[in-house]
Amino acid sequence: MPLSPASGAGRPRRVGLTLLIVAALAVLIGLGTWQVMRLQEKAALLDRIDTRLVEATVPLPAAVVDPTAWDYRRVEVTGTFLGDREMRVLGRIRHGRSGAHVVTPLRRADGTTVLVNRGWVPDDWQGPPADTGPMTVTGIARVPSPPGWMVLDNVPETGTWFSVSIPEMARALDLDRVAPVVVEAGPTPSGTLPEGGITRVDIPNNHLEYAITWYALAGALLAMFLIHRRRRP
Repeated sequence: MPLSPASGAGRPRRVGLTLLIVAALAVLIGLGTWQVMRLQEKAALLDRIDTRLVEATVPLPAAVVDPTAWDYRRVEVTGTFLGDREMRVLGRIRHGRSGAHVVTPLRRADGTTVLVNRGWVPDDWQGPPADTGPMTVTGIARVPSPPGWMVLDNVPETGTWFSVSIPEMARALDLDRVAPVVVEAGPTPSGTLPEGGITRVDIPNNHLEYAITWYALAGALLAMFLIHRRRRP
């Protein structure tokens, strides 16, 4: 039986709708699969963090060839703080208060420098710079994470910092032989500022929920499409 004009005109629309649904399903399934991959990566990261945090404290070597191998390891560094080159990384919230992280270069006897995140201070803190006498700092080595898209850019020319960037900070302070990790100082006595122990180890892992959401949306879309096709005359 020959097709009526109406049915002939509707075929391109049905084909277009089908292609659109297939494309949407591909995107949703792709997002779900990506979240599964991120779930596996995050689980491996959390396992690595847990393992390294229970290891014994070791001296940070003069040459850190592979920074990621030292990420989240307990380390100690001995040297002299360069108090006149202290920096504050702004926009850090702690105890519900706005503040900053105090980052101070520590020069070691071998001439290498390590940036030490001494901890959190409130915005109105006017404490003295770090003690310039020889000292040993115990803390956790961290490879600074790239800043999120909502974090403002650093302005090294004015000494305005919103994120820790070892290369930028080294250039701004005219430092050489700077370690590729930052040492985040360990906990300090109550009431002491800067307040150490700011390393974040409670990293959320919500990728399973995200994956289920994307796959569920894909399943719902496919079910709606099949019901629509079945109900067509």
